[in-house]
Amino acid sequence: MNHQPDPLRRTHFLRYGLTLLLLLCQLLALGQDIPPRPNPPRLVNDLAGILNSEERGRLESKLRAYNDSTSTQIVILIVKTTEPYPIGDYSFQVGRAWGVGQKDKNNGLVLTWATDDRKVYIATGYGLEGAVPDAIAKRIISQIIVPNFKNEQWFTGLDEATDEIIKRLNGEYQSEGTESADSEGSPLGFLIILFVVILIIYFISRRGGGGGTRYRRPGGIFPFPYTTFSGWGGSSGNWGGGGSGGFGGFGGGSFGGGGAGGDY
Repeated sequence: MNHQPDPLRRTHFLRYGLTLLLLLCQLLALGQDIPPRPNPPRLVNDLAGILNSEERGRLESKLRAYNDSTSTQIVILIVKTTEPYPIGDYSFQVGRAWGVGQKDKNNGLVLTWATDDRKVYIATGYGLEGAVPDAIAKRIISQIIVPNFKNEQWFTGLDEATDEIIKRLNGEYQSEGTESADSEGSPLGFLIILFVVILIIYFISRRGGGGGTRYRRPGGIFPFPYTTFSGWGGSSGNWGGGGSGGFGGFGGGSFGGGGAGGDY
């Protein structure tokens, strides 16, 4: 029997193939337009010549000190334009191509400013999306960067924005109740979860014949009432692990799609 290819199926296959080829060409073109990784390595990269040497030095010193103490890498990239590409895509590609952050932690962040486009974008690595979610990145841009940039306070905007980012990464705003919709009902949710956990522990201990000592022993089947709970609120100061011993280059971190942008 002679099987002829279905014309409709062949048309769909050709369409998908062309779409994939076009996407691949766009990604390759975008990669060619990404500025090369700075050599020697720098966290502040002003390719548009906006900041003076003292301003660049102050920002670089602050971000290097944070890298040295936490291994988290915050990059400032200033370019004239990211056209024809959206500033968000551009920022993610820079983060991936440069390897901002540590490979095993993905704790990198790229703050991109396109001066001619009048756009700003904060892109977060996978490991920082919880500490700086999209809503917070948007707020930093709209409430700190944009007001300063409208007054042409370029350095102040970047300096205050990175200060705010560092505070977020250090967990200094953990007690805020308006960070996200999920956190609004967290006290009640926590009490419910705690109640259920207590019930489970109680019934399991009863089934154990009344002894129950193995469930109260740290490191046993249910050690969390004595370990995890007692450690809450005390670990945020060690975000990102130990210090890196000095910024000597990027560590191979990766980026997903976390971040937000704005214009002024």
